[in-house]
Parts: sequence; C-alpha cells; structure tokens
Amino acid sequence: MVEGRGVQWLDIDEHHDGQRLDNFLIAHLKGAPRTLIYRIIRRGEVRINGGRGKASRRLVKGDRLRVPPLRLTPQEAVQDISDNLRHVIERSVLRETADWIVFNKPSGLAVHGGSGVKIGLIEALRQIRDDLPYLELVHRLDRDTSGCLLVAKSREALNFLSDELRAHRMQKHYLALVEGRWSVEHREVDAPLLRFELPSGERRVRVEATGKPSRTRFTLIESLKGASLIEAEPVTGRTHQIRVHAVHAGHPLLGDSKYGSASGEYLARQCELSRLFLHARTLGFTDPASRQPVTLHAPLSDDLQSVLARLR
Repeated sequence: MVEGRGVQWLDIDEHHDGQRLDNFLIAHLKGAPRTLIYRIIRRGEVRINGGRGKASRRLVKGDRLRVPPLRLTPQEAVQDISDNLRHVIERSVLRETADWIVFNKPSGLAVHGGSGVKIGLIEALRQIRDDLPYLELVHRLDRDTSGCLLVAKSREALNFLSDELRAHRMQKHYLALVEGRWSVEHREVDAPLLRFELPSGERRVRVEATGKPSRTRFTLIESLKGASLIEAEPVTGRTHQIRVHAVHAGHPLLGDSKYGSASGEYLARQCELSRLFLHARTLGFTDPASRQPVTLHAPLSDDLQSVLARLR
C-alpha cells in the first residue's frame, strides 16, 4: 500500500459555500479515486461539524470537515500528469477570464477520471493550475469528442453558468461527419432517449418511448463523396444525443465505435479517419461578470481537415 494523507481538518470558505460534499472532496483530494471518496462518505468517515454527511450535502461557509487518513494502492492513485499532457492542455486554451476558461479539448482526452480512466482534463488542470482554489466543469464532452469545453473558476461562476445551461440559454454547435447523403437541408429530430447498460457494463443510449425528451437540430453544411458534413445543435443535453439522433435519422457518424455501421467503418478507413468525427465548434454563453454575450469557436484539428479534403 502507498501511504496517503493523515487526518485533515478543512474549513469551508466563501469559494466553496453551496458546493456538494462529494464534488468538494473530489477537487480537494488530488490523487484519490472517486470510488474511495464515495466509500469514506458512505461509511461516515468524513465528518461535517462532528456529524455524518451525505455525498449530496451542500456545504456552508464556516463548516469544518474531518477527512480520515487515506491509503492508496499504486493502482488507485491518480498519477502526476506528463509534460506532454501539460503542454497539450496549456495549448488548448481558447480564452480565459477571472471567472472561466474555455478549452479546445482534444479527442481522446476524458473530461474527468473514472471508469478505468485515471486522469481526465479537470484532474490534470488542477495539477497544472494549483494557483486556483476552484476549478469545476460546467458541462461535459464525450472522451472522443473534441472542441469547446467550459470550466468555471469560482462557485459563483459555476452557479451562474449552470443556470444558463439548464435554461437552454447556452448555445452549442457541433460539426459531424455522417454516412450517406443528408437529403434535407434543415431537419429536427425529436426522439426520446433511454440510457441502458450492456451485459459488459458499457453504457449505451437508444431511442425509446419511455426515455427522456430529446431534440437535436441538424443543418447540412456540405455534401461529400459518400458522406455529409452537418452541423448539429442539441436543444436538450442527453448523453450521446447527437450520435444516437443521427443514427435515428439514418446517418450514423463516421468513426463512431458505439453506434456506427459496417459501411461507415469501411468509408472511415478509406478516408483515413481514425476517431469519432464530432467536434464542438461553437459555444455561446453570457459572461457571469459583465453579463455580455460571449461566443467562442474551436478550430477543426488538422487530422479532421485532412479527412474532409480526401472526401472532396
């Protein structure tokens, strides 16, 4: 076993007032996996003002936490980030203010650790920016999806931006390369989505009447050889929504290992596409401080540009 920290006494300040207990511990206990954090909360080993607290408990300024000694195996511990990952993340910053950072997240980088991923962008960012006491994801992108990702630098900014997201005032536009000829220039898919698990434990989503209401607007950008470049605007924000709605429309995304087709796999090989072609191109939101609109664009990576060039 690898020795972790001893007993810690933590005082909650204004930066963490209103934050959930589990999210606070995940951010503070760098190196500790989520499974361990939820275990010590469930067992009552984390005390708030002397009493037990649930993972969902909202912390209040002035609360005092007792965190037990942690012992991590080498397999559990989150590793220090490599110099290469540090440089990748630093180069991917699109804009930063006192309240938020927007990244052009690379494909293949998870936004957070878990499910076999030891370190994601948010854990790496907390190591890189140890000058910042607060860093939290405002929304998420699938591991294989690239593009605009918003991170809050204060609790107040997170609350404001999360309200924007819930009220559907945050604009998100994605570029996707789909199989076949998209015949309608503008199309909206309104189909409920249900999450389920395969026997292997892998998470999937399908169109199902008992699922959650879900809507995506699609616009044809360019017709290509055997494929179409489209823009997708998710009105709701369900897991894998764009990918599953594209399948429902009869046009699976190229490079999609979960929902793609055999013919799509063949076309992807022909145009040398080695990843999911889904890119969060544009993100629009209201700045928490100025209350002015912000719109940011993430350029398409060179490898995806090359794929398009081969199909033209």
